[in-house]
Amino acid sequence: MARGSALLGSEVAILCGAMSWVSERNLVSAVSNAGGFGLIACGAMTPELLDAEIAGTKALTTRPFGVNLITMHPQLFDLIAVCAKHAVTHIVLAGGLPPKGSIEAIKDAGAKVICFAPALSLAKKLHRSGVNALVIEGMEAGGHIGPVATSVLAQEILPELASELPIFVAGGIGRGETIAAYLEMGAAGVQLGTRFVCATESIAHPAFKKAFLRANARDAIASVQIDPRLPVIPVRALKNAGTEAFTAKQREVAQMLDEGKVDMGQAQLEIEHYWAGALRRAVIDGDVENGSLMAGQSVGMVTSEEPVADIIATLVREAAGALASRRELA
Repeated sequence: MARGSALLGSEVAILCGAMSWVSERNLVSAVSNAGGFGLIACGAMTPELLDAEIAGTKALTTRPFGVNLITMHPQLFDLIAVCAKHAVTHIVLAGGLPPKGSIEAIKDAGAKVICFAPALSLAKKLHRSGVNALVIEGMEAGGHIGPVATSVLAQEILPELASELPIFVAGGIGRGETIAAYLEMGAAGVQLGTRFVCATESIAHPAFKKAFLRANARDAIASVQIDPRLPVIPVRALKNAGTEAFTAKQREVAQMLDEGKVDMGQAQLEIEHYWAGALRRAVIDGDVENGSLMAGQSVGMVTSEEPVADIIATLVREAAGALASRRELA
């Protein structure tokens, strides 16, 4: 993990994935204080809200942390400026290819840029664009997902690019032995989200955490796209009434598109705002029936509520043990 840790400035190259409403100042600072690397989930926040969240996080940790920004956010460049004002050291761009000038704006402010790469061709394109690191996230992950499994992405991308820039692997990781395997393949570190939801420091509602503790891998299902004209990124979440409500929301937005009430960009934002609201209902209000229970397939490995420091220590111990065993066998 040395290369990943050097890039992040953390003790271990374990990022806590940005989860809207969950990855806020309390969890982010706890992860960084425990030696990992926390990421604020900006999501649909306004620049003013992000400004307050970064300030709140800085009050709780002196260690490095980053901010995850959504590329389709209409105020992306204003959000980048807020990060620059606070001298945020790392910005992760998620949700699509970075718009023109965004990578340059981040680097001009002295921050490092990390981007998601859902395919080898895009990974190469982003590398040429000057990003400092990549995250390759498979479909086993929670929240917005791509179509390819983590193990396949790792086999495609790591042998080609791992020697050229740091790459973090994400999606479906719940144990340190898996971390060890990706490190051996050339990864600089990993990103986990689902594993941290039930951390003691997570502000997620007790009912939200209880849903995670009861769930198994097959309960975390991907949403279905009902209209091919509407480019909806699938979302993986625990099945509930909210899953069905999303189908109805897609029909509503498709009709608005038909009637010319919104253009394609506005239609996508309608969908994003729906997810932000549905997730808030579950995470903050505890409405686990009608809200969105975004979770990765590793949810079955979340079996108790425990402090972030214990989660990270367990992962590191398991990974170190796996690597030591393989050295002995060699």
